[in-house]
Amino acid sequence: MPEKIDKLKKKANWLRSQVLEMIAAAGKGHIGGAFSCADILVTLFYAEILRLKPSQPNWPKRDRFLLSKGHSAAALYVILADLGFFLVSELSVYQKEGCILSGHPYRGIPGIEADTGSLGHGLGIGAGLALAAKMSKEDYLTIVLMGDGECNEGSVWEAGMFSAAHKLNNLIGIVDKNGLCATDFIKNCTDIDPLDEKWKAFGWDVVVLNGHSFEQLTQALTGLRERKSSKPLMIIAETIKGKGVSFMENNPGWHHAVPKGDKLEAARKELQQEK
Repeated sequence: MPEKIDKLKKKANWLRSQVLEMIAAAGKGHIGGAFSCADILVTLFYAEILRLKPSQPNWPKRDRFLLSKGHSAAALYVILADLGFFLVSELSVYQKEGCILSGHPYRGIPGIEADTGSLGHGLGIGAGLALAAKMSKEDYLTIVLMGDGECNEGSVWEAGMFSAAHKLNNLIGIVDKNGLCATDFIKNCTDIDPLDEKWKAFGWDVVVLNGHSFEQLTQALTGLRERKSSKPLMIIAETIKGKGVSFMENNPGWHHAVPKGDKLEAARKELQQEK
């Protein structure tokens, strides 16, 4: 297990470095949110959690993963390319003319299940996919990664009620709870805490964990297909926006900012030191 955890840590640091270079080259992108969910994504895709076939993106028995916080797509693109869903060369022209990789995910990209980024839609789509699996007697899982700012959207809670009412225990939500939305700290906007108690009240099982702890993430995400509960599961992963680069961490200004010059070099240096 320590060796596995070490590999995941190195992969996450590599992922952040790749995202940094992609966004710097493109001159646009959402680096703070991509960094906060990097460890969650690495666990899902490299710790044998998701059942996938990169050579067959539409394999019927695949698990469905939805990045509802679609503005963090750069991190997901790096992983999908690394796994072989599409050519790695696409990363070097991210968001440029002729590239398949846009600022937000869409169905035309291999490995992407739905157009996302209009916040509040992912969980509803996921609930539909999970219900379809139940009706078809399929055992694939649907996992939806959301942001905590996104949980201000009423559609999230409508989907939450629907999922509990239909006993969608094959649906797993993950909230990347970094405490920030696009412009400010969430507590200064519409305070959503206590978030865990809200999801429990809506009929979900809830796990709260450190979203940068690979030990806690792997423990919570392993064995999802064998869950005995009839309830959907919400994992609240407490994270740091901009994780990995000190001047970005917990800083609202890095939601959509692009590092240049000295800032870019400083970020590169910090991520190199993490290796």
